[in-house]
Amino acid sequence: MSHLTYAEAGVIGLLQGITELFPISSLGHAVLIPAIIGGSWAQDLNVSKAESPYLAFIVGLHVATATAMIIYFWRDWLRIVKGFFASIGHMIAPAPGTVRFQLQDTDQLLAWMIILATIPVGLAGVALEHTFRTVFSKPLLTASFLFVNGFILLAGERARRRNADREAEEIAADLQAVAERQKAGVAAGTAGSGGRHSSGQRAMKQQHASLAVEADQRIVRRTGWLGAFLLGASQILALLPGISRDGTVMVAGMFRGLSRQDAARFSFLLSAPVILAAGLLKVPDLTGPLGAGIRGPILFGSLLSGVSAFFALRFLVRYFSDPKRTLTPFAIYCLAAGAACFIYLAVR
Repeated sequence: MSHLTYAEAGVIGLLQGITELFPISSLGHAVLIPAIIGGSWAQDLNVSKAESPYLAFIVGLHVATATAMIIYFWRDWLRIVKGFFASIGHMIAPAPGTVRFQLQDTDQLLAWMIILATIPVGLAGVALEHTFRTVFSKPLLTASFLFVNGFILLAGERARRRNADREAEEIAADLQAVAERQKAGVAAGTAGSGGRHSSGQRAMKQQHASLAVEADQRIVRRTGWLGAFLLGASQILALLPGISRDGTVMVAGMFRGLSRQDAARFSFLLSAPVILAAGLLKVPDLTGPLGAGIRGPILFGSLLSGVSAFFALRFLVRYFSDPKRTLTPFAIYCLAAGAACFIYLAVR
């Protein structure tokens, strides 16, 4: 029977939800934290072991994290999924005078771009996940990769500075649009004081939805099909523990000319299906012998992971909407944590 305590599940679950979305590598922390604590933690939470119960636990964490991301962006995902099915309907029965495989709007384009971007990392994950996990998920190597992740983030921040003026203009335009729509919403709600609050809330939701559509239009226009494929392929680096999936996509997006805010948005949208698929692919580990006796701690850790992921995502969306915020603090953390963990583990 497998062994996993509630304390281990709770700590790792909280860290998973945060580090999966922060550009600091959840897998890297999942390897390093047990190695640093040592003792039963190192035995129970050994991700590189072929038949480790930790694998079943990680399945639950991935599904919970992806679910939190889908819940947070549920309006966007509803719009994107509708666009996908609308594109299928158009392909099956195109309107007279239109091209059968011509996508009609931003939602349809974004849906297929996400699918295209998911293909390379999906194939690589199926083919290489076991090899990468068992060969590279060693604490010293993981600390080294976390250190390298810091340099990747610094490179992305350098690329962002080249487009800083355009990014500031986009953010200013978005804020102006929000202010104007707020005024319109308040004016619309002056007819009766009882409905003013609810009218203001509806206006705010409409404003955020409109801003999301504008961001998606920029993403589609500036990324293109090749860019979407390359951004998706960049996630393959995250198979190395210590390299962040969201960090590599954000950096690759900024090199493609996206603002940091739009690059972060595309990264978050792209992460949800990848993380969910990775979790669902390993469900047999959770329901099979590896999950026997530890499903209670798995559920506990997964709930904490989902909650922490939701609030981490909300924080990061607000963080990256401020033009004064940068990736530098995350880069410094990765450099410092990677170096400190490497030195500690090497001399211990």
